Amino acid sequence: MKKITKKTYLDWYENMLFWRKFEDKLAQVYINQKVRGFLHLYNGQEAVLAGALHAMDLTKDRMITAYRNHVQPIGMGEDPKRVMAELYGKATGTSQGLGGSMHIFSKEHRFYGGHGIVGGQIPLGAGLAFADKYFERDAVTLTYMGDGATRQGSLHETFNLAMLWKLPVVFCVENNGYAMGTSVARTANHTDIWKLGLGYEMPCKPVDAMKPEVVAKEMDEAIQRARRGDGPTFLELRTYRYRGHSMSDAQHYRTKEEVAKKQEEDPITYVLHQIYENKWATEADIKKIDKKVKKLVEECEKFADESPYPEKNVMFDSVYEQEDYPFLSDKL
Repeated sequence: MKKITKKTYLDWYENMLFWRKFEDKLAQVYINQKVRGFLHLYNGQEAVLAGALHAMDLTKDRMITAYRNHVQPIGMGEDPKRVMAELYGKATGTSQGLGGSMHIFSKEHRFYGGHGIVGGQIPLGAGLAFADKYFERDAVTLTYMGDGATRQGSLHETFNLAMLWKLPVVFCVENNGYAMGTSVARTANHTDIWKLGLGYEMPCKPVDAMKPEVVAKEMDEAIQRARRGDGPTFLELRTYRYRGHSMSDAQHYRTKEEVAKKQEEDPITYVLHQIYENKWATEADIKKIDKKVKKLVEECEKFADESPYPEKNVMFDSVYEQEDYPFLSDKL
């Protein structure tokens, strides 16, 4: 694994803070109806992405996830301005505004979505890994899912074939405690999701996913196993989301006291503590980072606000191949 240094922690702080503030801005503009539809925010789960990116080779490895998916492509290298524009439904977005919040996609940076169907991305992630093995490409696919998706049959079908064919894939369940408003304890007779891998003799374990260096270590081991040709790993990344499942979630299923208790483990606060503890930066240095992050978020908002909406024909062209399709002839 790449060495974890002073620079690593400073980068983690800056990146995770930006992801948090980016999501906070989306929540704000959602209330102003600049972002429509559903909006699922990542607040609290940033250490999962920070640790994984440290272990990945971003020149060839891939990532696929569910619909809590705004900051992952940014971490993979996508321009955050384009991501915010996509959420606004603007033509300058990563999918010309046609994907929106739940379907962010960046082929250039090997981020394959954003999927709205619960568990739908699990077999797709294994499919990407199958293609890499078939074409003998030295790449690994990280396939993420929420805890609710582990109750889907597609997971078990995928696990079976991934082990049979020794696919270069790492299955990652971001267990934030709740599938929408349903706790893990209410969906199965056990709460150790990682044990699902045991039935397939797949290496599996729980991970403290509120600390990026812990995630990086476990992710590196799993990625290297996959890259050697030894097959998949299943990691239960134990994390927590500080906001609701989506913006329409009233959160009646948990108490404010529970959330406040979990906020004491905030991964951004944790990383900042490590920085101060090791005297890697002064308060003035941190204020510079904070100011830089605030400016970038403002630039993203300005870019999305000022970008045009896509022309109507862009949407139709993405659906209909036939140019003179009868339904469209009088619409354009």
